[in-house]
Amino acid sequence: MKVKRFFAPSMAEALKRVREQMGADAVILSNRRVDGGVEIVTALDYDENMARQCLGEAAIEATNGSRLAEMQADHHRRLEDELSRSRERIRDVRQKRADEGAVRHPASRAPEPAAPVQAEIYPEQALAEMRAEINSLRDLVGGGQPKPAPVAAAAPGPDAIQQRLTERLEEFGLTRNLAAALGRSHGKGRLDDGWKTALKTLAAGIRTSKTEWLEEGGAFALVGPTGSGKTTTIGKMAARYVLRHGADSLALVTTDRYRVAAHEQLFVFGRILNVPVRVVDESHSLDDILDELSDRHLVLIDTAGLTQSDKGYQEQLTELAQSRHRIKSHLVVPATSQPRIMKSMWHCYKMANLAGCVMTKLDESLTLGEVLGFTMETGLPVAYYTDGQKIPQDLHHAQAVPLVRLAVERLKALQREQAMAEGA
Repeated sequence: MKVKRFFAPSMAEALKRVREQMGADAVILSNRRVDGGVEIVTALDYDENMARQCLGEAAIEATNGSRLAEMQADHHRRLEDELSRSRERIRDVRQKRADEGAVRHPASRAPEPAAPVQAEIYPEQALAEMRAEINSLRDLVGGGQPKPAPVAAAAPGPDAIQQRLTERLEEFGLTRNLAAALGRSHGKGRLDDGWKTALKTLAAGIRTSKTEWLEEGGAFALVGPTGSGKTTTIGKMAARYVLRHGADSLALVTTDRYRVAAHEQLFVFGRILNVPVRVVDESHSLDDILDELSDRHLVLIDTAGLTQSDKGYQEQLTELAQSRHRIKSHLVVPATSQPRIMKSMWHCYKMANLAGCVMTKLDESLTLGEVLGFTMETGLPVAYYTDGQKIPQDLHHAQAVPLVRLAVERLKALQREQAMAEGA
């Protein structure tokens, strides 16, 4: 795994540098604003298991893939900073040795090689240790990977319009492959026309649920990693349902019997809304509980945020997939996650027979193309999206065109901020 940090005055310029130096397969671990522009930390051949091994015990609790990527990026920043400090120490040692040599031999234009007396003051062993430290840190920062061989001159690329459209779609947040495909299809005329038709194609490729769960009724489960927003989203749905239909026909269920105090937030929602909350455990199976709640119009099921390496992961998803009740499981996808992490989540939870997805944290993401592209590529229908912490106001029934329009507005806002920063 090769990790590298990029600085640029704007997000577009930073992404361009990433693409030129790291290629189309680079994964963005983190992006943030810094003095003078933006900073992006990227990785090639990113692997979550390798990242956990590299980070050690600090990553054990990071079941959320986006949190793990942030930890990897922070780890890389610390290593680079330490590498810079080590380089400065070696420069200081060399400068002191040069100054000492000049004092001892004022007639000499250049300092002589280290003399025995100088070695007593600045031991060669210390210098060797610092050199070893530099090499060790360089290996860590570079992921221990050899430098790539020079790439042969690329064949002529697409015409200028296709290239510019592809770059704009990447800045929008789409993956390189999806942006390039849309660029080839729609970059044949004026750039603005191609941009509009590409967005229409994107909207046409995003499937959404025609009816709301609140009206349709049934049993719905939310699955996804810890921190993705499952429990809060269920609280928003429950509050909206109670406001419309009352509390008598709603029930909440949690399958999280793996963590201490995992039910507390759901029980808080239940007490506030006067809605029953049932817990799946060794004495009460999911099917048994759903049998008891068969008179309820809507049952919302919260689940544990487990990964494939966690105890109970297989058990929980099998329980959902093989239930004799028709449970519609939906993947909760934070818009703040990187595309590869979203894909990893999808592969991790699709054995639950996913019926769709819910997008969360749209208010925290710089761009929305990543999560929209994910839904287009996987074909998962989008049921709802959330864009804040207010209950239930920040829960919205998903529709493709308004979602794409919101993503365009978010991109324009980002570009305005970048223009103001560059003009400051």
